Amino acid sequence: MRTTRLNRAILAGLGAVLLVGVTVYAATSVISGVGTMAHFEPFNGPATMTARSLFINANEVLGWHQHPGIGAYTIVKTGTLTVEDGCGGEVAYPQGTAFIEPPGRVHRGKAGAVPVETVQTFVVTVGVAFSVNVPQACGRPLVVDECKGNGWFEFTYPRTFSNQGDCVQFVTTGK
Repeated sequence: MRTTRLNRAILAGLGAVLLVGVTVYAATSVISGVGTMAHFEPFNGPATMTARSLFINANEVLGWHQHPGIGAYTIVKTGTLTVEDGCGGEVAYPQGTAFIEPPGRVHRGKAGAVPVETVQTFVVTVGVAFSVNVPQACGRPLVVDECKGNGWFEFTYPRTFSNQGDCVQFVTTGK
């Protein structure tokens, strides 16, 4: 009797997850260290540094997300990680490469035919998460040139822009 109730509860929970549309990923994040800096000049205050390993199964596609703070400093230890930008385009990073996932830029990772392991470092303001799940969007512009030629119109996260000058001001001042 008890097992039947438990089975029903599990099935009801799974059904709720399917109805709500929550995506469950098999990727595993293993935190290897967390520390606090009393003062980090770019934030003009305290910051938290986190180091982790991320294990992504073969052919797995992660959800859309962005990294606050300084972004994510990433090393691909095994496999090939393809990073799809929310603004369009993809870049494949094979084993042994390192790259920076810029802060505020919406993206997602995709593993190829073999599992991927990355090592990442994050620095964020104390109390802020190092990764934030968001809907697919064209994340913050990184350079002024992305604002030109109606490029400003494409950006939708963290906000939209009213014109090219508004976009350029955001890139140069962060506001």
